[in-house]
Amino acid sequence: MAESSENEKELIFRNISPEEAYELIGKVQAVPDFVILDVRTPKEFINGHIEGAVNIDYHGQNFIEELEKLEKETKYLICCGSGVRASKAMIIMQELGYMEVYNILGGIRMWKRSGYPLTEE
Repeated sequence: MAESSENEKELIFRNISPEEAYELIGKVQAVPDFVILDVRTPKEFINGHIEGAVNIDYHGQNFIEELEKLEKETKYLICCGSGVRASKAMIIMQELGYMEVYNILGGIRMWKRSGYPLTEE
């Protein structure tokens, strides 16, 4: 019987709709190796974000250094205001060796427009 190795794990980098993101959160939110990563500024973040999200400012001086501290094997759902910064962040994460990253198309704007909740906690 052949044993599969971690090297054979499929790399996943996908843009997904807010609906797909909401479903993904529902399926894996309680899983320890799942992180919602919000790459907006701290000010944007405190004005409303997806519950449980972690904030690392894409425009922050240490953005890449902060990304490098994160676990590469973890599954990430990333978002920003409109999808532009998160799309760029997804490319950087791919270059840094991350395995599985999803970007919410249209960012927080489309998330809100689709009727999904934000928290200010």
